[in-house]
Amino acid sequence: MELQHLIAKLYVTGDLKLDPAQVVNLFHRWVAQQSVAGTTLVDVAELLHVPHGPGVIAVGVEADYAIDHTDGKWGVLYRHKTALPGSNADRVAHALKAAAAAAKLIEDEYKGQIAVSRTQFEIVVNDRALAPNTPATFAAAKADLEAGVKAFLGHANFTLTAQGGDARRRFGVTVSSKG
Repeated sequence: MELQHLIAKLYVTGDLKLDPAQVVNLFHRWVAQQSVAGTTLVDVAELLHVPHGPGVIAVGVEADYAIDHTDGKWGVLYRHKTALPGSNADRVAHALKAAAAAAKLIEDEYKGQIAVSRTQFEIVVNDRALAPNTPATFAAAKADLEAGVKAFLGHANFTLTAQGGDARRRFGVTVSSKG
């Protein structure tokens, strides 16, 4: 199974003290200055009116970045939209590293208003054809997901929990790390 079109979301810890609408201006600056290496950013979308929705998105050609509120959980999200070379584990680690880099930029911009967890996050495959949300997909992808998360964290002291139960949802896992 080839995992492509990965989404990594690092959850906000505690309360979001930042008005997410403020991020619109930051993302416009990212677009104007092309601040994110490896992604051509082209636009900003503010969708804060959608309950438990995508929030604020910096739209790119290769990838998008967002302050996301899907499922009622705030987080910094990275969504890769084009095919990436390398192994599944390489692509998982890439998505997590890109999300962490964006989170750092946002945390630095809004010191004390947002803190992003490096121990609670999720990985989703944004392609139901490649990875249907089934136990078989989890079984087939688990070793690659674990290898990518280990490469990102630098240790193997974590658990993966499948976000299963609904075939209409995209396949994903929640990661809980001890360190």
